[in-house]
Amino acid sequence: METDYHIPVLLAESIAGLEINPKGIYVDATFGGGGHSRVILEKLTTGRLIGFDRDEDAQANIPQDKNFTLVPHDYAHMQNYLRYLKINGVDGILADLGISSHQVDTADRGFSFRFDAPLDMRMDQLIPKTAADLLNSNSESQLQKIFSEYGEIKNSKTLARAIVTSRRIKALETTGQLLDIAGTVIPSRENVKKYAAPVFQALRIAVNDELNALKSFLEQSFHVLKKGGRLVVITYHSLEDRIVKNSLKEENEISDTDAVIYGKSSDKWLSVTRKPITPTEAELRFNPRSRSAKLRIAEKR
Repeated sequence: METDYHIPVLLAESIAGLEINPKGIYVDATFGGGGHSRVILEKLTTGRLIGFDRDEDAQANIPQDKNFTLVPHDYAHMQNYLRYLKINGVDGILADLGISSHQVDTADRGFSFRFDAPLDMRMDQLIPKTAADLLNSNSESQLQKIFSEYGEIKNSKTLARAIVTSRRIKALETTGQLLDIAGTVIPSRENVKKYAAPVFQALRIAVNDELNALKSFLEQSFHVLKKGGRLVVITYHSLEDRIVKNSLKEENEISDTDAVIYGKSSDKWLSVTRKPITPTEAELRFNPRSRSAKLRIAEKR
């Protein structure tokens, strides 16, 4: 069941935001456990749903539905794959960003400091460098930049220096080693786990190039959506939310090529949600991991 893999966050709110046309074409850009996809499929008659997910584990969740197609690749390549599928515009796109419960709870993926496991953190096993590779090969300044920009860690320079010093003695290979190093530089009065969470987040973002992928996805979303189409995005930390918020405020230019393929339209978004939608108290009790989620909805004019 999809709930064993990942509990879909803000499910009712995000599906409502799509304003689904039973005959329309939709994209679930982060298929994962398929929770959002299954509800979308229930509302389709002759429509289509295209799912994207670069994590091989997600393929075990493919629904047996003739209206569904899974593209086993990153959503950063959405536009090209839709063209390959001869889809000339879609009615709605949903993206539930971040990391799935399955990925967090699978010890050998290395996403969580709850387990002493290999420092992997790759969402796609074809990515050449693991978190361990980055920690053992990047310079001190490069590591500082990762922790500062992607984790917003105040003492990122101290942490980076501690990692470089430690790896001279022994290469970093496990989450336990990284957690131990983090424990030596943690600011006074701060909880180790609270400090470690953004450290692991920063590494995961760097390994998977998540923020650049998100920026590319948002730009492509504008081009592939039909006029009046909806973009629904769920974020889990300030870096993601800031990128989404700023992107929906920008004017996007459509090239002549895109105009031919997708149909020229206005170059502005209409924000459906002035403020992001957050989980209800009931959802937070049922799924505490949803606590940082923010939902933004925009319509292509």
